[in-house]
Amino acid sequence: MRENGRVNPATRQPETPASPQRSTSLEQGGTPMVPPRLIATDLDGTLLRDDKSLSPRTIAALAAAEEAGIEVFFVTGRPARWMDVVSDHVHGHGLAICGNGAAVVDLHGGPGTHRFVKVRELARENALDAVRLLRDAAPGTVYAIEQTYGFYQEPDYPKLHMEIPDTLAPAERLLAPDAPGAGEPVLKILAYHPEIDPDAFLTLARLAIGERANVTRSSPSALLEISGPGVSKASTLALCCAERGISHEEVVAFGDMPNDVEMLTWAGQSYAMGNAHPEVIAAASGRTIANNDDGVAVVIERMLAERL
Repeated sequence: MRENGRVNPATRQPETPASPQRSTSLEQGGTPMVPPRLIATDLDGTLLRDDKSLSPRTIAALAAAEEAGIEVFFVTGRPARWMDVVSDHVHGHGLAICGNGAAVVDLHGGPGTHRFVKVRELARENALDAVRLLRDAAPGTVYAIEQTYGFYQEPDYPKLHMEIPDTLAPAERLLAPDAPGAGEPVLKILAYHPEIDPDAFLTLARLAIGERANVTRSSPSALLEISGPGVSKASTLALCCAERGISHEEVVAFGDMPNDVEMLTWAGQSYAMGNAHPEVIAAASGRTIANNDDGVAVVIERMLAERL
């Protein structure tokens, strides 16, 4: 099923209102007001250590949460083909939210055999507008196109992800009606600039593109991720929770970068990692320790202990 989100600016939230901010930092020993039913966690810089591994402690904490009846959703900017690192830990439901909310993916089949359950695509006309507007605002920007199964890029786009692109061509050609992969939904555009400060690039892009698309970032470099209007980790997580009868107050979320801000604001409880971006720390209702120190596991362990 394809679904386009309604037009929203990047900072606007899903329809379900967020709970008032509460202090739930580890140091202050905050206690959840509502028993959690779902854990939503980012991967890179959050659940995964910097070497992209899951520690034994984190694996055990995720399994214990599922055993206690709390669903765990991985909510990531990664494409589905990069989910092998956690595909053994999706437990019964098998689902993950990928591409910053552009897709809900069933990972049960393993790498290369995943099934797209929901796709919230970026319309090609919106994508072309975004490319044009950002080129004008930030000359020197180069692009890659992430589709459901294909990856395409401009010749000058750097090898940031060890990807082998299906096609090399200007973005305008890659997004044309007769382009390679034209029958496939576009999940997001990646926009890279070699010189601009990452946060300044994000601000500039949001101003230039406006409501034509949702713009965020998760990389330490000046690499932006451009999705459909209203498409974010938060809005797709809200849809998945509504299908399960789970309210935002029953969600605990974890993240570290600007693409997590909407999700952390929406969730009833949220934790910024010890290594998080300042915007993330400001958005979250609590803070845990760094990803390399198993900050997510620490919170889950305490949360489960409080249920006894």
